[in-house]
Amino acid sequence: MKLTTRDLILTSLFTALMVVGALIKVPNPFFPLVPITFQLFFCVFAGLLLGSKNALMSQIIYILLGLAGLPVFTGGGGIGYILKPTFGYIIGFALAAWLIGKLTSRQKSIRFLPIFAISTLGLLAAYFVGNIYFYMIYNLYLVKIMSIIDVSIMMLPYMIKDFTLIAIAAYVATLVIPVIKKSQHTDIVS
Repeated sequence: MKLTTRDLILTSLFTALMVVGALIKVPNPFFPLVPITFQLFFCVFAGLLLGSKNALMSQIIYILLGLAGLPVFTGGGGIGYILKPTFGYIIGFALAAWLIGKLTSRQKSIRFLPIFAISTLGLLAAYFVGNIYFYMIYNLYLVKIMSIIDVSIMMLPYMIKDFTLIAIAAYVATLVIPVIKKSQHTDIVS
């Protein structure tokens, strides 16, 4: 995979936005283990604007920075983060960004409803991976009992928040992508 300077800059930008999205966190009084963040918003936006390969790369770099010990995740960083129940959502971000980028690149025209539907699929993919990982770590590693249904119900308020944010990301993308394409940068969505 050949990377241009532009690819490197945009990939780095979205990696940095993921860090910002993790650092902007609102404590959740009902379930303090999972703060409200803006990571999924930037993950979706990366998929919509960067294409599948660069969006995935931005998420992988984000994950590697956190696992290397930089405090880029909502709860810090380090290799031990793998054993936190919420690490699955971080893995889910990579899948979501790639999926959204892949599906967006197949669109002949950029309209809100298809872009919003693609973003929703990304959201569901991230939560699918995250919920299963949460369930497995919570039950097998932490040896606490919680059903996968309970995990999904617990995550419902976050999904609603993220659903609202991806609607904003999809709308903004429908404005930005055509401008990028008109300015001769058609490879942004590829």
